[in-house]
Amino acid sequence: MIKKIILLSAIVMPAVAAFAQQNGGMWIPTELNEQEMKELGMKISAKDIFNPNKPAINDAVVHFNGGCTGEVISPRGLLLTNHHCGYGQIQAHSTLEHDYLTEGFWAKTTSEELPNPGLYVDFITDIKDVTSQVLGANKNASDAEIKRNIDRLKEEFKLKPYQSVDIVPMYYGNKYYAFVKETFNDVRLVGAPPSGIGKFGSDTDNWVWPRHSGDFSMFRIYADKNNQPAEYSKDNVPYKPKYFLPISIKDKKENQFTFVFGFPGRTQEYLPSIAIDKIVNEIDPARIAVRDVALKTLDEKMRKDDATRIKYAAKYASVANYWKKWIGEVEGLKKSKAVQKRQQYEAKLISLNPNIKPTIETLTKLYEEQSPYAVNDAYYGEMFRNCQTLRLASNLMNLVAQQEKGKSISGEQIDYIDEMYRNYDAMLDAKVMAKVLALYQQKNNPNFLPQGFSKFSDVQKNMETLDSWTSLSLISGQKTFDGKVIYSDLSKLIKNPEFVKALKADPYYQLASELRAAYRANVMKSYNDLQEKIDHYQKEYMAEQMATDKQKKFFPDANSTLRVSYGQVKGSNPRDAVYYGYQTHLGGIMEKYIPGDYEFDVPQKLINLYNSKDYGVYKDKTGEVPVNFTATNHTTGGNSGSPVLDAYGNLMGLNFDRQWEGTMSDINFDPKLCRNIMVDTKYILFVIDKYANAKHLVNEMKVVK
Repeated sequence: MIKKIILLSAIVMPAVAAFAQQNGGMWIPTELNEQEMKELGMKISAKDIFNPNKPAINDAVVHFNGGCTGEVISPRGLLLTNHHCGYGQIQAHSTLEHDYLTEGFWAKTTSEELPNPGLYVDFITDIKDVTSQVLGANKNASDAEIKRNIDRLKEEFKLKPYQSVDIVPMYYGNKYYAFVKETFNDVRLVGAPPSGIGKFGSDTDNWVWPRHSGDFSMFRIYADKNNQPAEYSKDNVPYKPKYFLPISIKDKKENQFTFVFGFPGRTQEYLPSIAIDKIVNEIDPARIAVRDVALKTLDEKMRKDDATRIKYAAKYASVANYWKKWIGEVEGLKKSKAVQKRQQYEAKLISLNPNIKPTIETLTKLYEEQSPYAVNDAYYGEMFRNCQTLRLASNLMNLVAQQEKGKSISGEQIDYIDEMYRNYDAMLDAKVMAKVLALYQQKNNPNFLPQGFSKFSDVQKNMETLDSWTSLSLISGQKTFDGKVIYSDLSKLIKNPEFVKALKADPYYQLASELRAAYRANVMKSYNDLQEKIDHYQKEYMAEQMATDKQKKFFPDANSTLRVSYGQVKGSNPRDAVYYGYQTHLGGIMEKYIPGDYEFDVPQKLINLYNSKDYGVYKDKTGEVPVNFTATNHTTGGNSGSPVLDAYGNLMGLNFDRQWEGTMSDINFDPKLCRNIMVDTKYILFVIDKYANAKHLVNEMKVVK
């Protein structure tokens, strides 16, 4: 009996310790949950992580092109981010003759580093709570009053020419924070592994574990001779950062403390249960359905034609990313019983403060009333995102409307349309649209659709119709106006009344116009009016939660501002009798290797390195090179490329994904189920050093062995 008790304790105790982490959270760096971070193993202080007065880790972290995160890893401005974050730049430099997507790219000297017009990075130099200045004594200040206060407050900041300030709401507008940023516009491509490494596993492995992706790319920040931000110039020099991250190539251990620094995009951790129910059963399924159609159609052509593969690579990856995420989100929310748990929490809040009950009841009523409009909004938005010709038509409609109102058209608008045409196949898009139009007709309330839209219910008939349209269409680029294709001289053509008249007669323009008119007349106003009421009561509900639940530590939802999350290196037990280890290795790549496959082919040199075991200092205690690992850090979109740091603030990995079973963490984070996925720094340096023969880049870094 005594022996049985001892054995039982050996099993139970590790299970308890395994989830010592109680909270998730994406914490404002000036308001860290430092106590739990130190309980989990952190050895540095909050001031080492963010400090506006002296160099700290925040001085090495950048918002990469407004969407991803990156980090400075050398005293010469060398920047690390994900391969998929730099994918657009890698693609832009690729041709059939120099296919950097397939072959990779490595600059041997700074003179070979490639400029990227439009690419920028932002450093956050200061963060201030400005709630009192924005809201004053009136917690229910009007939007107009808040805007006036924000505009006035921005003027009071003493900024340098290359600095700006963003003042953003937190906790659904119950608090406001100012973020001071410095922007660098000269960012050059330094290195990228081939897609067989950087995108290994592609869409099949996306959002899942185990992973074996070398999802990284390298850039360099350039500055003027005074080390200040400047537009691109051949005279610019590598930026000397205030701080850069040392890189650890120590072995990972389960339960090791780790934290992530970055710019997470959007979470919704404080929604009422009714909102989660609608996401699970209505909104996500609508979005998934449209993207499922688009992806299958694109994939069929991309697998057969290399030119299409290169042209549509970034677009396909972008569409597939959230398609798969939403599928995992639905499964995770169901598995974690998120709706039921939120209902139980609401009951707890009501027991502590009965005044919350009317707020929850009002939100429930509003979400039910909004439901049919929200479903149509989801289908409508996805239709225009995934049918490129419709999206082109929509943008051209905007230009025509501006022109007719005497408003100027910006160069950015023209450039945006030009960029869309650069990676566009009208006939392929017609196949996508034929299926999406049928889906839109079948899945939506007829009262929300244009009159006579039932004619689009049949995919084959749609294909015949769109085939005939495409050959006649200005928008599709199949027909010219005065001998010019629409995108060749759009800035001048849009000012020509005859061109505008011809454009309005274009069948795609007319279809987009009819769809937009029906949406605006039948859906948009009702949807937005209800959403405005929901937002009002959500703000009230957020304030009531924070005032009522004194035992809970609250963090603001992600909104693309700088945040810190933390956790521990861990494997996972996502389903009964299934256990995943926390680390994958190079041998796992060879297990997945399929010669010539679109997703699982492996460069020959990597195979040679594996066969010869030429691993150098980059192998771990198993004798293999570690590739990816998982931990319980709370991450989301925007954390791609985020530095993953150890207890001492050394870079130990590069965040790039989440485990599929835990993608519901945007709404319901649970450290028992949610895992973020990272590239091990050992693998990154192994690829740079041994595969790319770019030892000169490693020599720039401070490597902690």
